[in-house]
Amino acid sequence: MGKKLAHTPNSQIKSALRRLFLRSRERSSRLKADKYTCCECGAKQSRASGREVYVEVHHLQGIENWQEIYNVIQKHLLCDPKKMQTLCKDCHKKH
Repeated sequence: MGKKLAHTPNSQIKSALRRLFLRSRERSSRLKADKYTCCECGAKQSRASGREVYVEVHHLQGIENWQEIYNVIQKHLLCDPKKMQTLCKDCHKKH
């Protein structure tokens, strides 16, 4: 087993964000609004054996700022452990 990195790698952050999006209400709402049908060709999602069709949700404006997102998460959420402390739930609410 290799040496552990000092920080969480971007690939792990991207994977967690993808899982969040795949379970998001916003994604679900878009799929329902479009009736699980491709807006380009009209193909409808199907899980039928031999006729599988999967639809995905596309961001019209794209997501071009992945590195900026990673940087914000690493700076503010996954910051240096020296900039964190352990608190009970009640004390944490006070801060």
